[in-house]
Amino acid sequence: MADSNGMATEKVYLEDLSEGMVYESAQLTLEAAQIQAFASEFDPQPFHLDDAAARGTLFCGLAASGWHTAAITMKLLVQSLPLANGIIGAGGEISWPRPTRPGDILRVISTILTVAPSRSKPDRGIVTVQSETQNQHGDVCQRLVSRLVVFRRAT
Repeated sequence: MADSNGMATEKVYLEDLSEGMVYESAQLTLEAAQIQAFASEFDPQPFHLDDAAARGTLFCGLAASGWHTAAITMKLLVQSLPLANGIIGAGGEISWPRPTRPGDILRVISTILTVAPSRSKPDRGIVTVQSETQNQHGDVCQRLVSRLVVFRRAT
């Protein structure tokens, strides 16, 4: 269940999660101006700033910074993975198998891979989640496998 901002309203705790559960985000459309604005502030390289300059690069056209895609992924994760105490990262691995382009409509599909209660801290555990950021064609633009700290319900 989600509120009017796309935020999940039912909070999830460690004991609610199991291997194989899938969470899907809403969609977000990425425009060229957003790519260029992010790049001008955080990753000012020609293939993120100027379509004409980007044509002669590995990307063959304007592409979003991987870090921009990661930031969008985080926004969509916060809205779709309703962990009760927030999404708290404990490490992970990220890859960008294809560029994110202007006009892409992104969504994140998150699959719970493992749930491991902590032996030393009984109020929490580590959950491994694979989050694939896909475009409108189902192509994976980013794959993130993260370890998250997830809390149990208070007893």
